[in-house]
Amino acid sequence: MTTEIMSWILREKKKRSESESENKLDGETASDSESKSEFGGSLPVPTSDDTPEVLNRALSNLSSRWKNWWVRGILTLAMITFFFIIIYLGPMVLMMIVMCVQIKCFHEIITIGYNVYHSYDLPWFRTLSWYFLLCVNYFFYGETVTDYFFTLVQREEPLRILSKYHRFISFALYLTGFCMFVLSLVKKHYRLQFYMFGWTHVTLLIVVTQSHLIIHNLFEGMIWFIVPISCVICNDIMAYMFGFFFGRTPLIKLSPKKTWEGFIGGFFATVLFGLLLSYVMSGYRCFTCPVEFNNDTNSFTVDCEPSELFQLQEYNIPLVLQSVVGWKTLRMYPFQIHSIALSTFASLIGPFGGFFASGFKRAFKIKDFANTIPGHGGIMDRFDCQYLMATFVNVYIASFIRGPNPSKLIQQFLTLRPDQQLHIFNTLKAHLVDKGMLGSLEDA
Repeated sequence: MTTEIMSWILREKKKRSESESENKLDGETASDSESKSEFGGSLPVPTSDDTPEVLNRALSNLSSRWKNWWVRGILTLAMITFFFIIIYLGPMVLMMIVMCVQIKCFHEIITIGYNVYHSYDLPWFRTLSWYFLLCVNYFFYGETVTDYFFTLVQREEPLRILSKYHRFISFALYLTGFCMFVLSLVKKHYRLQFYMFGWTHVTLLIVVTQSHLIIHNLFEGMIWFIVPISCVICNDIMAYMFGFFFGRTPLIKLSPKKTWEGFIGGFFATVLFGLLLSYVMSGYRCFTCPVEFNNDTNSFTVDCEPSELFQLQEYNIPLVLQSVVGWKTLRMYPFQIHSIALSTFASLIGPFGGFFASGFKRAFKIKDFANTIPGHGGIMDRFDCQYLMATFVNVYIASFIRGPNPSKLIQQFLTLRPDQQLHIFNTLKAHLVDKGMLGSLEDA
């Protein structure tokens, strides 16, 4: 009897292990299967081929590998051309483009969540998601306008009132959405609704916050916007090229097509590209000057006296390298040294944003976030590394570049009451006298 029971237990264990092994397709585990059933059955399916018919006919005689290479190459050139056009149109157009990209990325991620949960017919999910996007954008853009265009805000009465109560208004708007979410809770779907609440907020954190930092970088000077983005683009292209022609060694399981050859080749190409691009752009004020509002012309201007960061300086070459290169000194812009840090991050750490996105897509069994750009996927597929880069650039500027801004201090000083201005004046005067930079108070 005991022998029969043991045999039955062994048979059951064998059946269970076989069923679990069948479920482990493409990395799927038993927990994945449970989540799959809990989330309403099938997950989003991979996107279909969306290559334009013109390219399909022109490349019909090529293998799928070379066809994909040409499609990606042609569309990449088209996107780079579009990038040059919007740079020519100026910083305000760039800011609008960043906002449009942000909205499209948000839409792509939220759509994935909606496709997973749509069978439950959860009320107000998409409405609340877009409402929270509106609230967060109102908060961030209001903070940016108040910070960078303080003079304009103080001059216009409606803007001054909105600026004064901006955070209270933003909080009230968010609370309205929060209450709407609580009222929308449906019995038996509480867990799913809270999943989607968290989904929306994580998406806002990843997409909206990072795009806000991109705009902050842009206002510091277009060079802080163009060079980092261009380094990511260059690394993406060169890593693909090196991997396509020389790739042999897989880099990471999340992205099987990524290779060590492409990763290393992309790094050296990106650092060289960053140095050359920084040298060219550092000589133009339209790229190096911050975006400011001019009271005299009532317009936004990009004109200033270049800082030391964008003035050519001589650097002594180490003795070890002098015999190799044949030079004792080298003239370059200090910004080029910073560009090495930017391009290094773009090529070594930036790709992890893409690996993160790859893991996300694998979790939901999809190839791309969308099929907006043939051969490239969705907008989020092209900007997964850019968001990580934007955070680094913003932190880098705050840590190593930006100092106290005298013009902003004066603007805030002029908005104070006369007695407050007089108190600050006397305090500053006494401080300068103590430092020996002014005569005694009695002489004054």
